[in-house]
Amino acid sequence: MSTLTYIIAWPLLAAVFLAFVPRNFKVVMPIVAIVATFISALLAVKIFLQFKTGDVDYQFIQQISWVQDLGISYHVGVDGINVGLVLMGAIVAFAAACCSWDVQDRQKEFYVLLLVMAGGILGAFASLDLFFFYFFHELALVPTFIMIGVWGRGERKNYATFQITLYLSIGALIALLGLLALYLQSGAHTFDIPELTRHLRDNPLSTNAQNLIFPMLLFGFGILVSLWPFHTWAPLGYGSAPTATAMLHAGVLKKFGLYGLIRIALPLLPEAARGWAHVIAWLCLGNLLYCGWVAMRQKNLNWLIGYSSVAHMGFIFLGIATLTLVGVTGAVLVMIAHGFLAALSFALSGYLYQQTNTLQIDQLGGLLRRLPFIGTLLVMAAFAGCGLPGFANFAGEVTVFFGAWKVFPEVVVLASWAALIVGAIYMLRMVRSILHGPLVERWSGVSDAPHFGIKLPFVVLVAALLIFGCFPRLLTDKISFDAGRIVEKSSGRPAQGRTLAQSGH
Repeated sequence: MSTLTYIIAWPLLAAVFLAFVPRNFKVVMPIVAIVATFISALLAVKIFLQFKTGDVDYQFIQQISWVQDLGISYHVGVDGINVGLVLMGAIVAFAAACCSWDVQDRQKEFYVLLLVMAGGILGAFASLDLFFFYFFHELALVPTFIMIGVWGRGERKNYATFQITLYLSIGALIALLGLLALYLQSGAHTFDIPELTRHLRDNPLSTNAQNLIFPMLLFGFGILVSLWPFHTWAPLGYGSAPTATAMLHAGVLKKFGLYGLIRIALPLLPEAARGWAHVIAWLCLGNLLYCGWVAMRQKNLNWLIGYSSVAHMGFIFLGIATLTLVGVTGAVLVMIAHGFLAALSFALSGYLYQQTNTLQIDQLGGLLRRLPFIGTLLVMAAFAGCGLPGFANFAGEVTVFFGAWKVFPEVVVLASWAALIVGAIYMLRMVRSILHGPLVERWSGVSDAPHFGIKLPFVVLVAALLIFGCFPRLLTDKISFDAGRIVEKSSGRPAQGRTLAQSGH
């Protein structure tokens, strides 16, 4: 059995186990969730270290036929595009399980849903079959709605639940229609992604068919990713979500749509991808500029982080739109880096909320005196969000800019201004307001992370940002080889080298 199957199965089997544990065994619930996600994270680290670039198309493969007449099979595997995403997802799932201390009621149901969400996320990134690719995403998405509705916070949590359910259900439905149209139009009679890729390489779809299917995938996946102007569900949803839910959704599950565009839309619909590239490039400015401006006006920390998260999606869309090796590699690198950053940011805001029962920025102040550990990490998260060198976000963003400069120079200029100026303003203003200045008297009793168990998830996430920031080739050498294959299929021209080192960057 493939190691990938174990990575997916551990959270799902733990959820089944907890379903039979008596409700009053409260101490068992978090232990089982932490242990299961920790094992998945260790296995994800193992396959990341064992992954060999360029050996075969996919590694750690397992395929089990399910519905032969329709060409559906359980098929998992990793290449350079998703091996880092599986690693990031498993680590964030472990950190989220460790950060679920804010849930005190109905713990059994919460941890069951959290584990199902984690298993679904990992399954979606590992799947090489369109049916299971979509099925695992829905398996992860449904718990999100329930967790916000039941364990959410704030007066608007019911409205947030309604809005996120409406937006994401519509986005998932549009994406499903696009996937079904791709299956029917291809004539391959299979949902298997590698087989579809081979078939459409030899028998490409007509231009009309591609122009019909690509927008469905773009806007279906785009709504799931919070592509501007379909982004309004994200800040409200994250502002109302429990800490662990926001970490998993904003950090990991939201990358599903971006991964779908890179894995499916670009290589299988190349003519349409080239035709829509300019539209994607200019739409990404809505994320970078508009959402950045809105973030500057936020008075609630979760809303600020939420709009910042939406803004960062613009870098990824810009990298995808370039259809170049450097740009697509940078897009995947930003996806991984942002996953760690978003999880860290929402974990820190969750800790602040637990200590102060508020996230209103103007009601906080001087907290660095009382929270040196949490405060230091909040400063580091803000610096990473600003794209400071040394963090993985910088490596990803600068790679995207290099890839986009020759293709969309005007967009790069505006995106750089959004990243360097707008992002810095709202992040540094947040740090000044929350951590510096006089200590508000009523916060004199707050306590810093008291022991290693509380500090562990924060340390793990920061360490990942720093390791991949200081040594980005750990990711880029894996990503760029397979990104080159996708670029060759989508752009209609050979990728300039199989690694960034070979291409001169």
